Parts: sequence; structure tokens; C-alpha cells
Amino acid sequence: MRSSPRFNGSASPSRSSKFLRYLFPFLAAWFLSPAACAEVPVRVLILDGFSNHDWAETTRLIHGILEKSGDFKVETSTCPPTGTKEWNAWKPDFNNADVIIQNCNDIQKNGAWPEAVKHSLDQFVSSGGGLFVWHSANNAFADWPAYNRMIGLGWRPKNVGTAIRINDDGSSVRIPPGEGANTSHGNRVDTLVHRLGEHPIHASLPRSWMTPDLEVYSHPRGPAENLSVLSYGFDPVTKQNWPLEWTVDYGTGRIYTATYGHVWKDEKNPARMRCAAVQTITVRAVFWLAKKPIPAKVPADFPTAKHVSIRSDD
Repeated sequence: MRSSPRFNGSASPSRSSKFLRYLFPFLAAWFLSPAACAEVPVRVLILDGFSNHDWAETTRLIHGILEKSGDFKVETSTCPPTGTKEWNAWKPDFNNADVIIQNCNDIQKNGAWPEAVKHSLDQFVSSGGGLFVWHSANNAFADWPAYNRMIGLGWRPKNVGTAIRINDDGSSVRIPPGEGANTSHGNRVDTLVHRLGEHPIHASLPRSWMTPDLEVYSHPRGPAENLSVLSYGFDPVTKQNWPLEWTVDYGTGRIYTATYGHVWKDEKNPARMRCAAVQTITVRAVFWLAKKPIPAKVPADFPTAKHVSIRSDD
């Protein structure tokens, strides 16, 4: 009588094991693909509640940009008014998020976070989480040293931190504290964005494109540590180039900041939020912050170096 086959470490590989060994690389590649990762949505938490900009409309529009792709689960935690019982009890659940989008700005002393929330965000990012600093959120929390290190550059006086300027050849110039000017911006104008290097967020995108009605921050300042500038634009006031997007490594976490995304009071879905480039890069940046594969396809409506591309208001 034939005995049943016995499997142990010394036996020769069976046909089935050889097949699995052959199949494994293909299975691994599929599981690491954007399509497979999309089956488990990236968890995004937006923090809002106060700003000199229209934070509620900004949050609504961010929701729309991300949820349209179907790859994200987006929630919002709104900071209650400072000093109230609700404010003292406010504890956003960072442990249930892959990426935090920071949409608060206290530049007009119109809000604050409890110290426990500040500590929790610091721990979240330094331990491997992703932080997206949305537009004027880099104006915020000037007296919070850890936040200054996280954002790298922000809206700060000239005696606070290093500024970075970009030459026409893409090289950078570091401007020491006290030299140059305070952070500022001129009128919003259609701006030619020049990307630097080969960052995954910009993979396969053109080397330059037009984006509408943009604020170019001159002399953005901060610790500028562990920082990489991803793109720059020309400021007509200073007649110099300044960073538009940059990333910071913070512990094992990642931070992405851009001056895209300005929504002023009483503006409803302005063209600058419907820019095909801004929407594409926002999605890509969140994937990168979550340490997920970034969809490589470039949308057909991505703008060129001569023309902006504005999507419909829907």
C-alpha cells in the first residue's frame, strides 16, 4: 500500500511548492500596486476650527478632492473655541489616521490647541505618521518649537529662522536670520511652477506647469532642517524665485507643505482649488505621506507651461 506523502524540511520541493515559488513575486507585486493598496483606504484626518482663511470651506473642498478618488477615508476633527469645556476635552484620535491634514492658523490669535494635542501630533509624526501642512497652516504656532521643526519653513519675521531662495538654475541660497525681509507675498497671479529633482510626488509630471491665482511666499523662514524643496515659482514683487512645495523628514515621519490651496473668506470653490495640478498633487502627496505607492498616471487635463487647467465646479 502506498503511503501518503510526507512534507518536511528535507523533502524535495513538490510541483505545488515550485508553482507557489514562481507565483510569489507576481502576487507580491500586485499587493504593492496602487490598485491593491486602494482596497484599504488611506485614513486621513483633517484638523480645523480656526484660521484667518475660510477653514470650513477649505476642509469641504479637501474632502471633495480626496473622496473623488475613492482611495481615502477622510474624517474631520474641529477644534472647539479656546478655553471652553469642549476645548479642554478635545483629543483628536491620531492613532486612527495615516495622514493628518493641518488646516488651523492662529496668526490672528483666534484659536489655540491644548498642550496635550500638540504633544500627540509631535509623537504621531516623529513615530512615522504623515503631516500635510495646508497653505496658511504654515503661518501657525510660531511659538511652538517642534511645529517650526516639522514645517521647516513658515510665515515668520526676518529674525526668526533661515529663508531659502531658489536661483534660476535650481540651486538654493540660504538667507540667515536677520538678513533679507519678513515672510510676505504680493498679489495672487497665475504662476509657472518649476519642479526640482525627481521626487515621487512629481513622478512623470512635466518639468513646469501653470497654476492659477497663486500666492508666492517670499522669504519663508524656519529651522529649514532635513528639508527638500520640490518646486519653486517667481515672485513679481521681489523678482526672485521662492519655494512653493517642500518636504521635511521628522523622526520617521514625513511632512509636506505647499502654498497651494488659498481659500479666502466667502470664496466658494475658487479656480485655484479646481486646478488639475493642485488636485493631482494633493492626492499624490497624501499617498506619499502615508508611505503608499503613488499612482503613476498623469491626468490628460494636467496643465502645460503655457496654460492653466481648471476643472468643473462639481
